[in-house]
Formats: sequence, C-alpha cells, structure tokens
Amino acid sequence: MAVHKILGPGDRPAYAYWIPLSIQHVFAMFGATILVPILTGLEPATALFTAGTGTLIYILCTGAKVPAFLGSSFAFIPPLIGITASHGLSYALGGAVAAGFFYCIVGLIIRFAGTLWLDKALPPVVIGSVIVVIGLNLAPTAMAMAMNDSGGNYSLVCLSIAAVTLAVTVAANIFLKGFFSTIPILIGLVAGYLFTLIMGAFFPAYALIDFQVVRDTPWFGFPAFHVPSFSFVPVLTFVIVSLATICEHLGDTLVTSKVVGQDFYKSPGLHRTLAGDGIATAWAAFWGGPPNTTYGENIGVMAITRVYSVWVIGGAAVIAVILSLFRKFGALIRTIPTPVLGGISMLLFGIIASSGLRTIVESGVDYKDKRNLTISSVIFVIGIGGGRLAFNITQDLRFELAGVALATVVGIILNLLFPPEQPRRET
Repeated sequence: MAVHKILGPGDRPAYAYWIPLSIQHVFAMFGATILVPILTGLEPATALFTAGTGTLIYILCTGAKVPAFLGSSFAFIPPLIGITASHGLSYALGGAVAAGFFYCIVGLIIRFAGTLWLDKALPPVVIGSVIVVIGLNLAPTAMAMAMNDSGGNYSLVCLSIAAVTLAVTVAANIFLKGFFSTIPILIGLVAGYLFTLIMGAFFPAYALIDFQVVRDTPWFGFPAFHVPSFSFVPVLTFVIVSLATICEHLGDTLVTSKVVGQDFYKSPGLHRTLAGDGIATAWAAFWGGPPNTTYGENIGVMAITRVYSVWVIGGAAVIAVILSLFRKFGALIRTIPTPVLGGISMLLFGIIASSGLRTIVESGVDYKDKRNLTISSVIFVIGIGGGRLAFNITQDLRFELAGVALATVVGIILNLLFPPEQPRRET
C-alpha cells in the first residue's frame, strides 16, 4: 500500500512553511521532554538542549535518512532517581553514558549478527512485563506529587490542582483531533498552571507559584557541562534497563518505517539508528541531561501532517536548542507546581504501564501457557514489590541490583532457562 506524502525524508520545505512545521514538532515533544528532568532533579533547559543537539547527532549518524526526534526517556526515570539517591548524580549520569555506549555495542552486533539473538533473549513476554513494571514503579511518585504539599503532608488544595490538570489532559487526549491530539501533555500543563495562578490570586494562602527565581535568572547562558563518574553498580543498572529501551527503539523505528513507507531497518540500518540513539544518550549525560529516546509523539505529528522531512525535524531540533539558551525560559519551567506535574504523571505513568500490556496483547502472548504466566508473575512481583539483590564482593565493593533492573535480569534468565514448548506434530 502506497504511503501518500507531502514531503519525503529528503525533501526540504519552502522557507515560509519550514519554521511552522518545525514548531509543531517542538510542541509535540515539549511536555514530555521537560517532565523527565523535573521528576529526576535535572535541569529542564539542559534537557531541551540535549534533545535538540541529540536529534542533530542522530540525523548525522543515520545519514539524514530517518525523520525521528529524540527526547527525554521515561524508562530511565527509576534508575536516575534510584542511583542519584544511593550513589549521587554524577554516578547516575555515568550510568547513562554507559547505556549510550551499550546501544552502540548492540548496534555493532546487529550489524554482523542480525536481530534473532535479541528476539530470543527479550521476547514480548519479558519486554512487555518489564515496561509494565517501569510504569507501575513510578505510580507512588505520581500520587505523592498529586496529594502532598512541600512538607510531605496531605493537601486537598494540591489534590484539586492535580485533579484539574489530569481532567484537562485526559479530555485533550481523548476528544481533541488533528495536531492538538498529539500535545495533550502540554495542554494539561498549561491548564494546570493557569488554574494554580487563578487559585493563588483569589486565595493568597494557596499561592504555589513564585516568579522570584525567574527574576533572578540571567537571560542567556549555556548548560553546565557535567563530569560523570563511573561505578560498577550504576553502570550495570543502566545497561540492564537499556535492554528494554533498545526494544522500544526497535518498535519506534518499525512504526516510523510504516508511517513513512520506507524500510529503515535496511536503510540506513538498525545498527546506525541504534548508534545514533546511543551517542545522543551519552552526549546528553555529559551535559547533565536525561537519556534520550525516539519520540512517538513526533511520529504522530508526521502521520497527521504527512510531512516526513528530516529538514523539518532538524529545524525543530535547532529551535529546541535556541529555547534552551534562554535561561529565564528554563527558570519559568521550574516554577511549574508539583501538583500540576503530579496530575500529568498520573496519566503518563499509567500509559507507560498500559503500553507494556499492549506489547503483550499485540504480540499474542498466550497466558494459558504456564511458562509465560510464570515469567510475567515473577517480573511483576520483583519489579513492583521492590526486589533487591545485594552482597559485598570485597570490603570496598558492594554489588546491588534492585527494582526494574533486577526484574529484567530475572525475566531474561527465566526465559532462557525455560524455552517455549515446540508445537506437537500430529502422528
């Protein structure tokens, strides 16, 4: 079936249309891209900078053949929070750098050995279950942000703000059509922010937004360069979690191929798309930004507009970089109230878990098979229940694996130990 398009990947639009088309993609990626650093304690402006520059790196690595925008990855939120708490931010960034290089190693293996080995190690029953765990692991964080004030105490005011934000986001996600259906997160953020401002104007005791940080921030500036630190446990944790995001990358690349009507698995090849994603992720970590991933929101924009131009994606990347250099803009993002982010997260984290269920359903995983039921069950309990494996290797070296990373490892082991039964032949 032929794909009808207005602009193909290599087509450059007229200047009068170029900027508006690129701005659409900025709107589509904006809400999710800034939400990840806010939730993990990173700088939103830095995330915009690394998303834009990372996308340009990806375009370079893929020979400008694949129209894909790279933004902040939600799958890495649990290890970012966990490693930062246990080891410090520099070690979390070091783990992200290692995950990026691991992408490149996997890409190199795929270049010479294909993807069959990856399919055997990470079938849908493992990947889908791990994605469910990633989403549900974040559920307590979303509810705490939605219900509690800055002191950690239950607040009906905060819950009201979160409820309004969630309601608008859900309504936008379900009822809006066309381009607006691709930016429900941004619409919900704006609505929640305005509702908080209005509430603070009428009831000063409930004012949650302080613009002093915006006034104190200079107009322009570059993100600060970070020096990542490397340790065995953080590196291993991020590498294990990246197994799930690699499969996410494969899925996004396949969807993009179907939308555009070109086989990107063959040209430029998965090894080059993975390398581009990996180098962009390592680059982001060096600047203190969250790991990158290809964005489904921007795939949706392309499907709606039928504009698949890499030039348009590159223009969006440049706009994101320009926005990141306006430091007051970044400070304004930091004034977004926590309950607003909590309302958004209630939907977003649930969508992550639901996408794991969709992976399982669409792949036809049969839960009448005790093997599949066992694998998913163990992954769920270990990942959601806070499973933890820890012991001292030497007096100064401690091994620790927990949560999503441990659940992924156990799922892979169970899958390899208990291969699927071969269908019986009729005699």
